[in-house]
Amino acid sequence: MNRLRSDSRSLTVYGERIVKAKWFVLLGILMVVLTSFPMGADDQQILGFPGKRTVEQRELERRFDSYLRSEDLQNWMKYLSARPHHVGSPYGKDVADFLASQFQMWGYDTEIEEFQVLFPTPKTRVLEMLEPSHFGASLEEPSIEEDSTSSQKDEQLPTYNAYSVDGDVEGELVYVNYGVPNDYEELKRRGIDVTGKIVIARYGGSWRGIKPKVAWQYGAIGCIIYSDPKDDGYFLGDIYPNGPYRMDQAVQRGSVVDMPLYPGDPLTPNVGATKEAARIELTDAATLTKIPVLPISYADATPFLKSLGGPSAPESWRGALPLTYHLGPGPTKVHLKLEFNWDLAPVYNVIARMDGFERPSQWIIRGNHHDAWVNGARDPVSGLVALMAEARAIGELTKTGWRPNRTIVFAAWDAEEPGLLGSTEWVELHADVLRRHAVAYINTDGNSRGFLNMAGSHTLEKFINEIARDVTDPQTHISVSERLHARRLVLAEANGQDVVESSKGVDHRISALGSGSDYTPFLQHLGIASLNLSYSGEAAGGSYHSIFDSFDYYTRFSDPEFAYGIALAQTAGRAVLRLAEAEMLPFDFVAFSQTVSRYADEIKSLLDGMRKKTESRNRLSKEKRYLAAADPTQTYIAPIPQDPVPYINFASLQNALVVLKQTAEDYDRAMNILETSGLELSESSRKSLDEILMNTERALTLDSGLPRRSWFTHQIYAPGFYTGYGVKTFPGVREAIEERRWEEASQQVEVLAKTIERFANEVDRARTVLIQSQ
Repeated sequence: MNRLRSDSRSLTVYGERIVKAKWFVLLGILMVVLTSFPMGADDQQILGFPGKRTVEQRELERRFDSYLRSEDLQNWMKYLSARPHHVGSPYGKDVADFLASQFQMWGYDTEIEEFQVLFPTPKTRVLEMLEPSHFGASLEEPSIEEDSTSSQKDEQLPTYNAYSVDGDVEGELVYVNYGVPNDYEELKRRGIDVTGKIVIARYGGSWRGIKPKVAWQYGAIGCIIYSDPKDDGYFLGDIYPNGPYRMDQAVQRGSVVDMPLYPGDPLTPNVGATKEAARIELTDAATLTKIPVLPISYADATPFLKSLGGPSAPESWRGALPLTYHLGPGPTKVHLKLEFNWDLAPVYNVIARMDGFERPSQWIIRGNHHDAWVNGARDPVSGLVALMAEARAIGELTKTGWRPNRTIVFAAWDAEEPGLLGSTEWVELHADVLRRHAVAYINTDGNSRGFLNMAGSHTLEKFINEIARDVTDPQTHISVSERLHARRLVLAEANGQDVVESSKGVDHRISALGSGSDYTPFLQHLGIASLNLSYSGEAAGGSYHSIFDSFDYYTRFSDPEFAYGIALAQTAGRAVLRLAEAEMLPFDFVAFSQTVSRYADEIKSLLDGMRKKTESRNRLSKEKRYLAAADPTQTYIAPIPQDPVPYINFASLQNALVVLKQTAEDYDRAMNILETSGLELSESSRKSLDEILMNTERALTLDSGLPRRSWFTHQIYAPGFYTGYGVKTFPGVREAIEERRWEEASQQVEVLAKTIERFANEVDRARTVLIQSQ
């Protein structure tokens, strides 16, 4: 479920074009970058490795790199993507067995941990146009000679959305653009009501599961989702097999389970889905859709959209199909019928463990899923083979007599694609153990040529930036950090920004995590510091969740030499090794303090903007009503007035942020003094410090969770209720404001302030340990 995708790409199509069109600018400013950006020199101190320990660690990483071989990644991908391996498939079990055998061969204590989860598969799929003429959607993807695995029809899952409910509905069709709340408000403003209608939405704008959720909330009885070529097809370039972009008959499969409510098995919320687990009734599963939903290709979508009447769609709603985009409703009338096999399926998580010799009770967990919607070369195998390369290289290091200080756990998750089932069930089952032992979780989920993507806990921002400066980009032969910085300057220049201003600072701000991959249960349920890493930006995503996510496609268009697979292994591998080996856990709190202060400013700006917008809207509504009364012969569309936006007291939050800033800076000073003094912490002090640092992220969680979704306990990061994969920072406060729940917003400000105070107290405890040792 790699989130660098057509439905939620971290690098926009516009950005990709700018990078390509402005590449000569990059070459021209590289000298600026190289002279203003610190190099990853061997004499630079590594966070958590005082004195000579930095030199020793760099030598260990050089040896680690020497064991990484691109031919291994290629061979593993060819095997792992040879056949479809979705949840419960025969080849899915073969993949798990193969992975377990490899980990065992490399010296890990390995087990396959099985769960039983709800995984519906389709038995009836009908989509037809009844009026003004008849058309039946094919709902099939073609085999092509250029893709050797596309013909494996007997093993491929049909095109469908997992966790759509059964349904047999008929109704007029309405085009709803991306199908997000603002789109329905625009339709409402134009006098178009979707109640009792079937809606058709294009992929993009939000995670796919949000589309049927919002459609139902506005009264629709069915939902169709298609890939428009403007977002994911010929508008962007040549289509497969001539180019990398989505062909007209390719379909994006995917889950529509309501993950912002809770991920994992819909029948066992908060409980590991073992064979013996108590399950709720299917009718009580809150994360299933309320209306039937089906994905289709843009070839199948064209006749439906072409026959639509009603007003023309706004310009920003128009895709790239050769037709005039109308909104409806009618004259297009649609029949949608879906039936599913609501069966339990086995999940096979592969867990490989290498015990640490000095601090075995502290675990560094590295994961990537192994299940796919079909063959899954890019999603997820391209990330999985990098993980395998890391595990093999660490296994080779142990043959020289080295052992990690902390325990390393490699996990190959099953059932990620339907909704993070494998990782979530494992985390729920082992929650108490993980709270005691897990230091951090490092996730990947697909990879390709391009730029380093870093997202995660901001307590690890400095840590991952140091790693980025020490990994060499295989194309430009500068560090991946420098290349990312150069891209930042290119985009700034292209957008008319001050290049000099944009070049300030050496650390990249990492992105916050929403959802969409296996870090979610670790970070947002248990409060385990997490990172999500990948490379992308120079390979299109036109194979995503189709039968063409294949070895043939990947080795032509994504990363033919597996050079960026090696770069990912070097990046994530260093993260694992440094966390496992650090004298003191490499958490830093200054960047976190700066980031949450920025989030607070965003919240206040959001509220101010809503206030101004509401005042303007209400003035306009009053004016339109006055004009309508003065001249009944004219039609005036008056916006619906809204209640005024009140003032919210942010004083407690501001006070907490001031304390956090001071505490973070004090900890940073104490750590610098310790590292430069040559003093060493005693064993008891190191143990105390590690325990505190491990729990700092836990301090950002609350057992009661977020309003109306208690599974998500993290108070700083969560997937948005209406964005799905997209993150909402300060989610309790931000979403209360966005939804105009003013009393709740004030309450959540207080909850957030106390959370930040609790976090600052933990940081201060860590500072005290450092001071007492000096």
